[in-house]
Amino acid sequence: MERMRVEKMEMVDLSVCIGSVCHLAGAYNVVQSFTHLIEEYNLHDKIDFHADFCMKNCSKPGVSVSLNGTKYTITADEARNFFREKVLPACEAIK
Repeated sequence: MERMRVEKMEMVDLSVCIGSVCHLAGAYNVVQSFTHLIEEYNLHDKIDFHADFCMKNCSKPGVSVSLNGTKYTITADEARNFFREKVLPACEAIK
């Protein structure tokens, strides 16, 4: 019997903090924006999108976001631009 070679698909890891401070800073709106943009660009197969309870970045104003392990702090108003400037290029770099 011939063995099938299974390759792990590389994915962009994108998470949003939903801890208390980030929740009050607009995490829900960031999650909604990212969800809509993932749908709009049909990126379900390239982005592992999830929420984290706390990213331990509470002293910075805004919502903590992690993209492939790098932490950023954004506002809900900046979510669309962040997605286009940071997340889309990361997706394009995937096979």
